[in-house]
Amino acid sequence: MTIAEVCNKYGLTADTLRYYERVGLLPKVGRTAGGIRNYTDYDCNWVEFIKCMRNAGVSVESLVEYVRLFEQGDGTIERRKQILIDERERIMTKIVELQGMVELLDFKIEKYENVIIPVEEQLRAAV
Repeated sequence: MTIAEVCNKYGLTADTLRYYERVGLLPKVGRTAGGIRNYTDYDCNWVEFIKCMRNAGVSVESLVEYVRLFEQGDGTIERRKQILIDERERIMTKIVELQGMVELLDFKIEKYENVIIPVEEQLRAAV
């Protein structure tokens, strides 16, 4: 798969994919005889994983460490697992914070509804 096809499939730019590879987020992608990146299913699985983790707010540094450890083999399984556990805990904390924000917004919206509805009722009664 070409870089353009991968960009299209995952909604990323070519610059983003090149950056991911350059900083070590994405293991080195194979190339054709002409030097053009040739993304395999394996590479695309990494792109999908990285995109998901970045969208969840996982730091580039944390992901780079994860990929580096992955490339070192099975001796790093416990450390990789711990990175994922730490990130899950951070995300769960963020979810709780976001839920609190949603509750505050719901409260504020309800206050506006309580103001708007009586005003509309008053206007109808006046007509």
